[in-house]
Amino acid sequence: MSGVGVAVLVIILFLLVVLSAAIKVVKEYERGVVFRLGRLVGTRGPGLILLIPFIERMVKVDLRTVTMDVPAQEVITRDNVTVRVNAVAYFRVLDPNAAVVNVADYIRATSQIAQTTLRSVLGQSVLDELLSERDKINQELQRIIDEQTEPWGVKVSIVEVKDVELPQSMQRAMARQASVRGGRREGEAGRAAVEAERLLRGVFELFPDNPLPAFRLAELYVRTGRPAEAVELLDDIVERLDPTLADVYALRGRAREALREPEAARQDYLRALSLDPSLGEVREALRRLGVPEESLPPVPMSPRSVRPAGGGGWETLWYRR
Repeated sequence: MSGVGVAVLVIILFLLVVLSAAIKVVKEYERGVVFRLGRLVGTRGPGLILLIPFIERMVKVDLRTVTMDVPAQEVITRDNVTVRVNAVAYFRVLDPNAAVVNVADYIRATSQIAQTTLRSVLGQSVLDELLSERDKINQELQRIIDEQTEPWGVKVSIVEVKDVELPQSMQRAMARQASVRGGRREGEAGRAAVEAERLLRGVFELFPDNPLPAFRLAELYVRTGRPAEAVELLDDIVERLDPTLADVYALRGRAREALREPEAARQDYLRALSLDPSLGEVREALRRLGVPEESLPPVPMSPRSVRPAGGGGWETLWYRR
């Protein structure tokens, strides 16, 4: 009886082994490459796959897109600059048979091809192209790698250069160059402002009773961050020359706002708006200072065109400025 039990147990175990070798499940995103006695039979799946036990063997291949980081590479560009570059590649298997039969490990093989191609393509580019024409370089990398992996049934869809690391010495040199350029521009702007101030002050001294040179000089002071001097000049215009110029009050309001005197700025803006209600920038400044729109003078109406009136004659069409 014990011998019969052992035989039944052996038969059950043998059937389980046969069934496990004969029945396979292939997922939707996989394909099974089947070999029969070492010869390629074809691709099967997805779903339930039946194999001839001990005669057929199946290798599963994942068809999903693989995201592969290309390790950082030391590259010498065409203009002899050493940079460190890394990239990322996206690829997927289109032909499972070729991916199994034509290459031992298609993922590792694709990674190696991507590294060598990255060094080769970037080595043919100068540093300016590497920094400014990234899209063109990415397309060239994708095309070359895709051509080389096509016999393996692999489709490379995207290759992107992620980061370009410059040597520290070059970064410092570029920073110094940018600083020199910025300083040169600031120096030129400063010299131009000094020259403009000298000319305007000379005109103001020649024509002390003309408010225009003083107003332009005050504008220059406001633009160059000297609001206190602008307020002093504008006070002189209001007291001595012409207290009815709306632009003078508007500019003095800007200067006092820069001096963090909101109440005085508000009074100047309101005075400017009372002289010329069409000043939109002054209205915006008053709203910024918390003055409600309904308390401001109404926007004036201006004639736009004329047309024949119904009872004879002409009538004027108006619009808000």
